[in-house]
Amino acid sequence: MISPVMPVYRRSPLAFERGEGVYLYDDKGEEYLDFVAGIAVSAFGHAHPHLVNALKAQSEKLWHTSNLFRIPGQEVLAQKLVDASFADTVFFTNSGAESIECAVKMARRYHHGEGNPDRYRIITFRQAFHGRTMTGISATNQEKLRDGFGPLPDWFDVVPFGDLDAVEEALCSESAAFMVEPVQGEGGVSAAPQGFLQALREIADAKDMLLIFDEIQCGMGRTGKFFAHEHDGVLPDIVASAKGIGGGFPLGACLANERAAKHMTAGAHGSTYGGNPLAMAVGNAAMDILLADGFLDRVAAMGEKLEAMLKELITEFPQAFEEVRGRGLMRGLKLNFPVADMVAVCRDQKLLTAPAAGDVLRLLPPLIIEETHIAQAKEKLRAAAKAMMTQHQLG
Repeated sequence: MISPVMPVYRRSPLAFERGEGVYLYDDKGEEYLDFVAGIAVSAFGHAHPHLVNALKAQSEKLWHTSNLFRIPGQEVLAQKLVDASFADTVFFTNSGAESIECAVKMARRYHHGEGNPDRYRIITFRQAFHGRTMTGISATNQEKLRDGFGPLPDWFDVVPFGDLDAVEEALCSESAAFMVEPVQGEGGVSAAPQGFLQALREIADAKDMLLIFDEIQCGMGRTGKFFAHEHDGVLPDIVASAKGIGGGFPLGACLANERAAKHMTAGAHGSTYGGNPLAMAVGNAAMDILLADGFLDRVAAMGEKLEAMLKELITEFPQAFEEVRGRGLMRGLKLNFPVADMVAVCRDQKLLTAPAAGDVLRLLPPLIIEETHIAQAKEKLRAAAKAMMTQHQLG
C-alpha cells in the first residue's frame, strides 16, 4: 500500500525537531553539525532571531493579498536586489524551478517581441540541474531526471560544460539564449572554467542572444560574492535565484536587465503566491544580514578556510579523496568510493552533508559558520574517512 506521503524521496531516518545556528537537534535530542543547510537554503543557520522576528511581526498583520494589489515589501526587496546586482527588475517566485520557468519564458518573449518568434532554442550544459518541472528536466542530459517523462519539450540543445567548440557547433538560426550554472551544484560542484562565462557573454552579444545564469544554489552569498558570476566579471541578462534568498522561507526571484525584460508586459507572466507579504518580510530581513558590512568578506574568508581544511584531508587520506571543488562555502570533495556511503557515515558522526554527481560529497554549511565549526567538521570527516577506508579496503 502506498504511503500517504508520496514515496518520491530517499529519506534518511532522521527527524529534526529544532535548530539553533549551525546545529540541528533530532527527536531524541541528538545534536548534528549542519553542513548541508537544507541544500543551501538555511543560509543564516536555524532560528536566526532577525528572520524569526520579521516573520512573527508580519504573520500578525497580513499573510496574503495576491498580486492584484501592490505589495510594498516587494518594492523594497526588488530595489535591494537591483541595487546589489546587475538587474533592473525582479519577478518574485516561490521556488527555484519557478524562477527557471520565468527565465525561459522571458527569453522566448524577448525574441518574439523583437519579431523573431522562431528563435526559441536554448543552449544548456551537461550535468546541469534546473529543477524538476518539465522545462527543467528538458534542459539537462541527466537521464535519472528525465526517465519516464518523455516526450519532453524540444527546446534545448545540451552540450558539454565548459566546451566552447561544442557551443559553437550547437549555435543555429533558432538559438535564443544560453542557460548555465556558474557553479554546478547537483552536477558535481564544478565551477565554470576560467574564461568560459566571458566567452558565452561575447557570443550572446554577437548573436543577439540572452545569457541566463542559474544561481539558485550558488547565488546569494554562497561563494563569497553576492552572485557567483561576479567572480568572473561577467554581466548576465537574467539570473534565476532562490534557496538562500529566503533564509529558509520558500522564496525565489528572477532578476533581469531592462533589455531582457522589455517585452514582459502586463499579463505576460504571473503568480498567485509569488512575492506574498510573509515571504517579502523574511526576504528583506535576509538581505539585511547578507548586505551587512563585512558579511560577504567573512563568507569568503570562511570559504578559504574550508577549502584549506579539505585539502589537508586529501593529504592525509589520498586513497580516499581526490580533489576539492567549488567556491566559497559551496564545496565538493571528490571521493574514491560511493558518495552515498560517505553521506551515511558522516551522518553517523553527527555531520550532515549531501551527495552530488560523480561521487562528490557536497558541503553547504550556513554562511554564518566560524572556524570552530570547520574544525569540528574536520574531525568528523576524519572519522568518516577512516571508516570508509576500512569498509572499502583502501590503503
